Amino acid sequence: MENILLILKETKELSPEELIQIMQERVKVFVVEQNCPYEEVDDKDLRAIHVMLKKDGHLVAYGRIIPPEKATEVSFGRILVVKKYRHLKLGRYLMTVILKEIKKRFPQYSVKIQAQAYLENFYASFGFQAVSKVYLEDNIPHVDMILRENSLES
Repeated sequence: MENILLILKETKELSPEELIQIMQERVKVFVVEQNCPYEEVDDKDLRAIHVMLKKDGHLVAYGRIIPPEKATEVSFGRILVVKKYRHLKLGRYLMTVILKEIKKRFPQYSVKIQAQAYLENFYASFGFQAVSKVYLEDNIPHVDMILRENSLES
């Protein structure tokens, strides 16, 4: 990806500017764009690994990896691509990076996500399988999906 900088940081490593950029873009996408008032910032942010794609110092794509705490799976979420960069297929690149990082850090775990239902085929293209029926989460249709640890590509 030309002129795109990949940055991975734990929350305590984020600069104040990076934290504000992340929260601004997440609120723009998940609260404003999707017209979904909910508590966007949660306790998972405290222990997340933040995966950022930046261009010229600006956040263009983002996702967070949630390390396993008591769970038997690792998770990720808050996947976004800033609106004016969506034509560049950065979502697919971001997912590839996230899955490689999960395999590196947590190779023994399966990956379980709560995917927005309209993205089921996108996640299926990475090997995820639906393990629930579609349900409403914050009035948005979601489906639980899993990628078994032995399905993670090298």
